[in-house]
This record gives sequence, C-alpha cells and structure tokens, in this order.
Amino acid sequence: MKIDILNTEYKLSGSIELSDAVFDVEPRVDILSRVVRWQLAKRRAGTHSVKTISDVSGSGKKIVKQKGSGGARHGSKRGTQFRGGGIVFGPVPRDYEFSLQKKVRKLGLRMAIADKIKSEEVVVLQNFDFSISKIKDFSKLCKENGVNSALFVDGEIKEDFLRVTKNSQNYDVIPQIGLNVYDILKKDRLILTVSAVEKLQERLA
Repeated sequence: MKIDILNTEYKLSGSIELSDAVFDVEPRVDILSRVVRWQLAKRRAGTHSVKTISDVSGSGKKIVKQKGSGGARHGSKRGTQFRGGGIVFGPVPRDYEFSLQKKVRKLGLRMAIADKIKSEEVVVLQNFDFSISKIKDFSKLCKENGVNSALFVDGEIKEDFLRVTKNSQNYDVIPQIGLNVYDILKKDRLILTVSAVEKLQERLA
C-alpha cells in the first residue's frame, strides 16, 4: 500500500510504499487489550504497604487481666480492633508484571499501526525539521491541519524538536525503538517520519 509523504508545512511532497506483509493485518481487540494490560502492569510501582500488628509501635503488654475486668479479653493495644493498631490482610509490596510472548507484543504493535492506517489517522512527514521554536506556534500549525492530538515518531529524536513539544499535553514525541501500543492508541493521530517508517518495517518484518 502507498501513503503520501508531507513536508513540515503539511503539503504533499511524495509517497512511500508500506509493506503489506507488515501492516496489512486485521486489528483484534483481544490482542491489543492483552498488550495494553501488559504495558500498564509493568508501569505499576507496587510499593503500596500497610503496617501489620508486628510493625505497629507500642507495648505488647496485656491491657487488663484475662478475667475479672468485666470487659473483653484484650492482649495488646497493637491489636487490629484498636485505633492505631495493625491492619489485617492489607496490601503489601508486590510486582504486578507478567510475561507476554514477544510474538504477541510484536503482533499488537503491528495491529495498532494498521488500525491507525485503516482509520486514516497516520501521517508521514519527510522529517521533523520544523522552523518553529514555541509550542504555541507548533500547536497552531498542527490544529490548522486537523491534528489536535498526536504521537510523533522519528528514527532519532532531535533535542530541538523535543524542546518544542515537551510542555504539551496533546503532543508526545518518541523514538521508533520505543514505539508501543498504549501510546499509539492514546492519541488521535500517529505521525511518522520517513526514517521511522523504514526502521519500523525492518523491525516488524
């Protein structure tokens, strides 16, 4: 399949052939869902923790006699029934990460890109050499061309372009080696450079 190449002013400057073997795949919700859950699970810190009865500070001395007080039989003020006492079955530090086959992760990435292509939400630019130094001007240029939310992907990200977009919530920039399903689906448009397309085709073939 062919897709148009635009310049930094979003005007036609050529076309590029996309490999059907890589991108002509039917997206499946179950595959995309598995990959997204795997990604988000890896991001979880898992540092949640509470104090059990053995962690709470305080005396372990028996509060009252076992019998004869007329009240309940308590062993320590650190008991779970008291304010400031330990917590029963509370969260403990853990790792939420789980394994996912490499071929499934690779297939998910191909499907996410293919879904954007079929929805006509992929734009290929010659490069990201925009003659703009402010996010305000960059956002104006993008919105004038119908790009309100986008993920920009290049073979190698230049510091100048990264500096322009770093304070924007609507535009994310990522090198092609870090391209992932979650970031693709999160944005309305996927904007690639010719360099990124060529490297992705080699990587996903």
